Amino acid sequence: MSDLVPDISSVVDADDAADAAAREFTRRGGSATAPDGSEIGRALVVVVGDLAAHGDGDASLGPLLVELLEEAEFHVDATIVVSGDEVEIRNALNTAVIGGVDLVISVGGVGVGARDVTPEATESLLDRRLPGIEEAVRSSGLAAGATDAGLSRGLAGISGQTLVVNLADSRAAVRDGMATVTMLARHVIESISDF
Repeated sequence: MSDLVPDISSVVDADDAADAAAREFTRRGGSATAPDGSEIGRALVVVVGDLAAHGDGDASLGPLLVELLEEAEFHVDATIVVSGDEVEIRNALNTAVIGGVDLVISVGGVGVGARDVTPEATESLLDRRLPGIEEAVRSSGLAAGATDAGLSRGLAGISGQTLVVNLADSRAAVRDGMATVTMLARHVIESISDF
């Protein structure tokens, strides 16, 4: 059997298979490969919102982001749901950076409300801002009719070896934002991993 594929022939149940795959993923340095052999980056999703954190809000944005990331050939490590608290948001983003993911996408908390503090939580973690991505997400969102995306205060930048992007929390903003971000993310991730 190939050294890139874990030997799970003796695995009895799905939990053991998942554990074996995770161990193999870690053994290979945390990068998965697509069926055609191309590299896939690791990603983490952070959903920000008081209602979502208490199980009352629209829970569909996390799975939507995971689906869009997987379509773009990213391996999604996890989805974290936090309230609109600056410290909780910063801790979730920092967990992703420390965990070594290539891309962390947060959704929510980028408006002008009192609890919209995702940009403030993100800014302190960034080593370099990427205003080109920020503006591309805003302008494409506005052009697509996602007003919340066009008015978003969301940031994009690099923290260590991780690309961090904040998106607005409507389905239209997420779909349009991810179309823009995934197009640019590969280039950024390749550039920072070569550094």
